[in-house]
Amino acid sequence: MVDLRSKVEDDRGLLKKIELLIPGFRGYRKREDLRAADSLLRQQLAGKMKEVNKKFENSREELTRAMELSLIQDMGDLLKLSRQFENKITHAEQGYTGISADYRIEEDELNKLYEWDLSMLQTIISLKKAPIGAI
Repeated sequence: MVDLRSKVEDDRGLLKKIELLIPGFRGYRKREDLRAADSLLRQQLAGKMKEVNKKFENSREELTRAMELSLIQDMGDLLKLSRQFENKITHAEQGYTGISADYRIEEDELNKLYEWDLSMLQTIISLKKAPIGAI
């Protein structure tokens, strides 16, 4: 899995590289790049969650064919919650703070958020790999 933080840093254009040299602007640029990396990661999260939801849909269809009526409602509830989770990831605010914002989210906090999102992606990938019967 590629660390998107380094990819965003590598993709900086000339203007962004110049911004890193300006005192007082360097931290702002680095935080914005971390926000961009986290946004890209959340797009991946949403995509993987969509794949997991497809597995849940397939499981519900299997339960229907097997006439497991007592489990169909539970699977439907799980699918509903999972879709809500996917939507929250998809439509989450990226956040923005200006250069001299009243409240600033620092780099270490943004890195912790990125790490948390990355661990969530790994969990979602493990859900996707699980056999249908195990879900």
